[in-house]
Amino acid sequence: MSQKENQSLLQPYRKGVLQLNNRLVMAPMTRSRSNNPENVPTELNAKYYAQRASAGLIISEGTPVSPQGVGYVNIPGIYSPAQVEGWKGVTKAVHEKGGRIFAQLWHVGRMSHPDFHNGELPVAPSAVNPNDQAFTEEGFKPTVTPRALETEEIKGIVEDFRKAAANAVEAGFDGVEIHSSNGYLFHQFFSRCSNQRTDEYGGTVENRARFFFEVLDAVKELIDLSRVGVRLNPSMHEQFGITVDEETAPTFEYIVKRLNDYNLAYLHLTEASPKVAELPYAIKEVAKHFRPLYNGTLIINGGFTQETGNKILSDGLADLVAYGRPFIANPDLVERFAEQAELNVPDYNTFYSNTGEVGYTDYPTLAEAAA
Repeated sequence: MSQKENQSLLQPYRKGVLQLNNRLVMAPMTRSRSNNPENVPTELNAKYYAQRASAGLIISEGTPVSPQGVGYVNIPGIYSPAQVEGWKGVTKAVHEKGGRIFAQLWHVGRMSHPDFHNGELPVAPSAVNPNDQAFTEEGFKPTVTPRALETEEIKGIVEDFRKAAANAVEAGFDGVEIHSSNGYLFHQFFSRCSNQRTDEYGGTVENRARFFFEVLDAVKELIDLSRVGVRLNPSMHEQFGITVDEETAPTFEYIVKRLNDYNLAYLHLTEASPKVAELPYAIKEVAKHFRPLYNGTLIINGGFTQETGNKILSDGLADLVAYGRPFIANPDLVERFAEQAELNVPDYNTFYSNTGEVGYTDYPTLAEAAA
């Protein structure tokens, strides 16, 4: 039996729009390489993603749905015609290599900085400072206390996501992922620590999830939800001001169960870190906890190796496994797994930088290393 036949990760996955050659997903990763005034994707971005097109599915770096949603320097947006044209070059390059790519739609909420908004405050569910760092043109700066969104303003952000989904389809993406995790705007609404509202978007679990489901309902007016994925991080703690508490598990259980009514492309979950898994209210094994609650395709990520990725698939706890840093340094990660080859080591100093190709498109493939 060949190495490929032995590995669950290397088996095809066929369900709905997910007609994938293998079960490795390239996780969404901010790389800060769209270094131009309008935050337009470039030929360099297209080269980067095309190099990694052997992944079963690529999920793009977070791409803001509006100027208000921006919170990191040099990240490509998806709200202007120029940005849509730039992304067309990326999707074309990936498709020419036989790949599939979803756009991750993003609003960072309070994890932004006045530097991105002409001195105005970033927005959030409530005026609570995450007490973290924002990545600006001048480097990392402390976050500020955001401005709480007015009730009527939320409808405008719903519309921003709806338009961004349509823009993604126009740009040639195979689908979109709603970035509703990792301490950004949706996650800020979900969490009691960041959502202290008393209107219809605060208080109960249903209210704190209302904005998120309003976005899904708006997006489905323009594109079929079978082309929409959702990302959640139920066990995030002490990052970007988010903490787990006694309401964390019930909140995410409510969201995940309700997602069964939406016929999504997938649900993308992040495992708890070993440190967080020890906390009293944390969901210690995320895939194991939510697999029985969700009927659709489940992607899991969070520090998986080749061995642990194959195991979680063979154990039936997920359908696909997302890899982040291994794909940064190994554009041919799929081939390396098939050959049981050694992996390149990523250069952490070039993860978020203006170094162009260095640490971005210059990692050698197995074939290049052997030449």
